[in-house]
Amino acid sequence: MRKLRFLTAGESHGKGLTAIIEGVPAGLSLDEAVIAADLVRRQGGYGRGKRQQIEVDRAEITSGVRHGRTIGSPIALVIVNRDHQNANWQVRMATEPVDEAVEQVTLLRPGHADLVGTQKYGFDDVRPILERSSARETAARVAAGAVARTILNELGVSIRSHTLSIGSVSASVPERIDWDAVEASPVRVADADAEVAMIEEIDQAQEALDTLGGVFEVRASGVPMGLGSHVHWDRKLDGMLAQAVMSINAVKAVEIGSGISSAGAVGSDVMDVILPAANWNRRPWERATNRAGGLEAGITNGEDVVIRGFLKPISTVPRRMPTADLLTGNKTESFYERSDVAVVPAGGVVAEAMVALVLADAALEKFGGDHIGELKRNFKSFESTVGPREQIEQDSIESAKADAAEDDGGED
Repeated sequence: MRKLRFLTAGESHGKGLTAIIEGVPAGLSLDEAVIAADLVRRQGGYGRGKRQQIEVDRAEITSGVRHGRTIGSPIALVIVNRDHQNANWQVRMATEPVDEAVEQVTLLRPGHADLVGTQKYGFDDVRPILERSSARETAARVAAGAVARTILNELGVSIRSHTLSIGSVSASVPERIDWDAVEASPVRVADADAEVAMIEEIDQAQEALDTLGGVFEVRASGVPMGLGSHVHWDRKLDGMLAQAVMSINAVKAVEIGSGISSAGAVGSDVMDVILPAANWNRRPWERATNRAGGLEAGITNGEDVVIRGFLKPISTVPRRMPTADLLTGNKTESFYERSDVAVVPAGGVVAEAMVALVLADAALEKFGGDHIGELKRNFKSFESTVGPREQIEQDSIESAKADAAEDDGGED
């Protein structure tokens, strides 16, 4: 059963977006500035469209928080769509009936939800489908993810992302990533040379009235061992993470660890050797490598959780593309409102939010607690049991003896 649940509502050009997060422990320090920081990161990135110049995303907390701390009830976040203030959108996306005629959108865009959505829900107008299926919805996910990230911060878990490729340009990833440099990069890449080439490739695609895809990587550090489970298919954490990242608009493939490259190797070359206690530096049960991406059998193993998302080029290309009309089925050309050229940098930020939501849910399931203090105590208690069994048992015996001696010393 999910401990942390979230829902989003809203359309791209509607009045706004709403996110509701349920299951956040009481006592967690939370304010709108923390959420706003991630929303700004989502709107950035070279190659974004004009919509990002219109919107200044900020989530208003309307419930679940009192005097800067969560109170255990559902948290509601509201993001106003500034573009809705345009009179045309107020009519097109009015929630009440309108007297004037509203132009129908019937030119189907390949690669979008237009065709399948209208057939599924029985519409003769694409507008109701494209408004909800728009990537604008991910702003609400990022807001919810910022809340989940705040929970994880209390447990020492940090989540970051960076760009691996855009179009034909791939980055050389250093052994130690300068995350400040990534955040300062307009394409959120750790390779300065690749940054220049990526920007040039985006400019060329824009001139050609086309779009680009690419790959982002998310890394979650400080994740404790033991999140997830191997006992049922739907409790495997790697499956949950893959679904979460795959649900992001334009993501068509997901990789955990070195899963893709490992498929062409032999077993002895892809195993992450478990180091003996004498070689542990940071924590018990360290590995020599992390090809598994921090997950084995659907359970976290204490190494960094590493997951990559592969984005197809955005389907909304500025050029008119051959298609069919929804009403007649006749040959025509697709319509174009506006779009980004490349969204890989922003895709990484959205994926951070999705990974945070999944990991926070798994942590709450594992450690429990209705108050953040209770959650942290349970987490520390579990951590004290991770290590060689003989050592854990010896520590337990010594702790019991110390407690008994303390009790004896307190008697009259």
